[in-house]
Amino acid sequence: MSSLREWGLMDHLLHLDRTLDELDPPRWDPPAADATRLVRTVHALRGVRLGELGPADLRMLVAQQVALPYVLPLAVRLLLEEPLLDACFYEGDLLLTVVGSPPSAWVPLPDLSARLRAVITTLPKTAVADLPRGATEELARFAVRPEPLR
Repeated sequence: MSSLREWGLMDHLLHLDRTLDELDPPRWDPPAADATRLVRTVHALRGVRLGELGPADLRMLVAQQVALPYVLPLAVRLLLEEPLLDACFYEGDLLLTVVGSPPSAWVPLPDLSARLRAVITTLPKTAVADLPRGATEELARFAVRPEPLR
């Protein structure tokens, strides 16, 4: 557990048995009957316990900027272990989604941001070269982004 404390995840991980609907009020109303599949899926994911969210779920929630204070730490935890994790579409898709989060989302998570930046700077150039066009520049921008002010 000490490594979790180091990562600054302890507060967030204590809630693995709870859902985003419980942790991120207000609880969302059910989606409209004619809602898109994406909207229905995101609504459904808010009712899943955090500990049961998989990489593809986290990628979707981060991409839609839903409850970032809760889902970013979970995604970063996975990325610290496997930076180029294939969550859904291609190797590194979760990483690129996470680094595309708005800078304001990282304000309460400076330690995680710093750890992720450190991991990004150690990625082999050959691995980064295999990512989609523009990924190298996006990762570089995140890696040199100044720490957000609290």
